[in-house]
Amino acid sequence: MTKTLRYIKPYGGTVALGLILKFFGSVAELFLPLLLKWIIDGVAANEALNSDQKLRWTLIFGGLMLVCAAVALLGNIFANRLTVKSSGRMTHDLRYDLFKKTCYLNSAQVDGFGVPSLISRLTSDSYYVNQMVARTLRLGVRAPILILGGLILAFTQDAVLACVLLACVPLVGVTVFFITRKSIPVFFEVQRKQDEMVRRTQENVTGVRVIKALAKGEYEVGKFEDVTGDLAATEFRANRMMSLSNPLATLILNLGLVVLIAVGAACHSSSGTVLEFLQFFTIILNAMIALTKIFVVISRGSASASRIESVLDMDTAETIQNCPAGDSRYKIEFRDVSFSYNGVENNLNNVNFAICGGQTLGIIGATGSGKSTIINLLMHFYDVNSGQIFVDGRDVRNYPAAELRTKFGAAFQNDFLMAATVRENVDYGRNLSDEQINRAIDCAQAREFIDGLDGGLEFDLAQKANNLSGGQKQRLLIARALAASPEIIILDDSSSALDYATDAALRKALAREYASSAKVIVAQRISSVKHADLILVLDDGNVIGAGTHEQLLETCGEYKLIYTTQMGAGGEEY
Repeated sequence: MTKTLRYIKPYGGTVALGLILKFFGSVAELFLPLLLKWIIDGVAANEALNSDQKLRWTLIFGGLMLVCAAVALLGNIFANRLTVKSSGRMTHDLRYDLFKKTCYLNSAQVDGFGVPSLISRLTSDSYYVNQMVARTLRLGVRAPILILGGLILAFTQDAVLACVLLACVPLVGVTVFFITRKSIPVFFEVQRKQDEMVRRTQENVTGVRVIKALAKGEYEVGKFEDVTGDLAATEFRANRMMSLSNPLATLILNLGLVVLIAVGAACHSSSGTVLEFLQFFTIILNAMIALTKIFVVISRGSASASRIESVLDMDTAETIQNCPAGDSRYKIEFRDVSFSYNGVENNLNNVNFAICGGQTLGIIGATGSGKSTIINLLMHFYDVNSGQIFVDGRDVRNYPAAELRTKFGAAFQNDFLMAATVRENVDYGRNLSDEQINRAIDCAQAREFIDGLDGGLEFDLAQKANNLSGGQKQRLLIARALAASPEIIILDDSSSALDYATDAALRKALAREYASSAKVIVAQRISSVKHADLILVLDDGNVIGAGTHEQLLETCGEYKLIYTTQMGAGGEEY
């Protein structure tokens, strides 16, 4: 939790001013019992004073009580405002760094945390940290001052009665400590369950059309109910444990209050002294209850802080290696590449191929055969387990990420579009010229439908571009990939929603407008890759065929079967 709390350091001045105001407000509150005792014992019970003198001194001490109450009130109000301000800014900085760190996590690190967990840490966990800091600064300073100050003043007034007060404090402290110690692991479990709820919510929101199409709304509601029920049960267990602290603390202090009255009566203490100690007891009682509430918040906040720090502690620094160079004649080259996502079973086995600039590589195969894995490794989203991957004769591990990625223009099957204008989606913050954007739109066969939109390039897309069809979305994604004139164009099953005519026109435009760029086309249908200079046929991570369309028809039975299935015996598309 140390790293998280460092975020409050830049606002130390604001925090210090708030603590000073809190200190003076708390001290002013402690003088109220003393002033009350002086009014009762020193004025009302003083036979040496006449009625006018008693009235005058009562008004004086009463006025001082009002001043102390006003100082306590205003001090706490302004201190709380400063606390909210500093904790809010701290949370802003924490969320910013957490989001930034998340953006720089490599794919393996993201897989390790899981996207729902990262969302939960950025939202709910940062909120609990904010609550922990804000309440600790508001109550965690005031409560100890009231307890310590109250005990000190109590001992100056009556040592015997003060000992009764003192005896209650460690009992409450020990009770709260053991309850808190037991509850922290349960709050970790609560956050884990919350990750599961976020995951389930994310799946349902993303797949809402499929759920409706299959009439599985009630089925998903049942699954969600199971997840939320599990979360509620775990949260109930944690809160039930922490809820013991308040009643136990109150019980101990109330028992102490009874003992205090009994001891005061036995020692023949004055009425003013007994009332003074009752006030001290009330102040200390409220302070101890406030401390128990703080420990509840700290229990949850510390669990959340640990989860946040596990992300912040991730090493995202680039490691530029010095791997042997490849053949600079090739734009892309794979040499004996093997890779596994889980470290147990290989997803790719001994993949070898090479293409030059201007050539096209087609990759085809069944779902899960390793097509997208080749793309992930080529763009260095993951490191190979063995072998080497070269771009322009240089191992991808020798490139800084920014330099390597600028060589690529990629459109993925499940890519995203922002709730922004068409222009902003194609440009994506790269400050591209109108000429580049229009060229990419024309090549991606998106001109016709964009010109038909209200506002054209300035048309606002809905969230997830739900006001476009599937084919329109894919053409926009392809336009974004092409707009910066990349050296390597990657289309990862990104034309699956296009009709055959549009797909053919796209391939012709790519060959004409981006002739010097290497192209990697991942597809499920033969027509998208049949004109490629090299086609890889994958099956369960293995290359079972490599060559041109004509060569594969002769040498690869799996490729011929796909061709016959898709194109018919006569070789015609249908």
